[in-house]
Amino acid sequence: MIISETYIATKQEKPIRFQEYGVGIFKTIPTKSGIKKAIKKELIFIDGVLASTSKYIYGGEKIELYQSENELTFERLKLDVEVLFEDDYLAIIYKPAGILVSGNKFVTITNALTQNLTKSNQTDAVKPQPIHRLDYPTSGVLLIGKTSAALLKLNKLFENKEIEKTYYAITIGKMCSGGFINFKVDGKNASTEFKVILSAKSKRFTVLNLVELKPKTGRKHQLRKHLSSIGHQILGDKNYGKTHLVLNGKGLYLQAHELKFIHPFTKEEIIVSKDLPKKFTKIFNAKIQ
Repeated sequence: MIISETYIATKQEKPIRFQEYGVGIFKTIPTKSGIKKAIKKELIFIDGVLASTSKYIYGGEKIELYQSENELTFERLKLDVEVLFEDDYLAIIYKPAGILVSGNKFVTITNALTQNLTKSNQTDAVKPQPIHRLDYPTSGVLLIGKTSAALLKLNKLFENKEIEKTYYAITIGKMCSGGFINFKVDGKNASTEFKVILSAKSKRFTVLNLVELKPKTGRKHQLRKHLSSIGHQILGDKNYGKTHLVLNGKGLYLQAHELKFIHPFTKEEIIVSKDLPKKFTKIFNAKIQ
């Protein structure tokens, strides 16, 4: 057998069983069932001794994952993710456009989280999971839960509309300064607050606008559908709007810019944002925060 991965356990306030601690420390084994299978196959050693699920971890132990030379290796996803905020309970990362958050594809944000985030020291640590979704062509900030309790509480914050999300989009056509769009999406009530921040003349589109968007509900493709419904489709949107106004090759001009909420454990106010891509700012010859 050959060593596949080595990990030094972090110091624990209270000893924790390895079957709980081991979840997420190895890039190739993200689940508790995977840890149990590796132990059964005698592939994990702690300080040189064959591991067991009941072994207690105190901190400082050398944990080694072996792999049989004749065993097929798992394909590893190599995808660097920008981490904007992280603590023991949650993280906020930047999702680039053109990548799925989750799904049956190999290249997803979910599959890349374990290698990019630090494993939580909490006893209920789990494989990091996104709390919400961003469309494939949409870039921006994405909230991640790292423990069972965090997943539950963060989902509750979303349900209770206690997480404020701010988006920016580039829209086509002269708009009023702002207001609310109340237009049903998939037969359900949906509401979006919008405010035009900047406008610029365009040879092809007459006027392009930088618009701040605050969705009050979370329907699928809500922002894209809402802006299209008032005659101001998002630049680069191939699904909603007039086909002759579609801009090809540049992607969708929509970004989840900021998340604001009260941390469910520390009770601190969390405000995390990401600067807009250059393709947004160069339209207005200004750096927009």
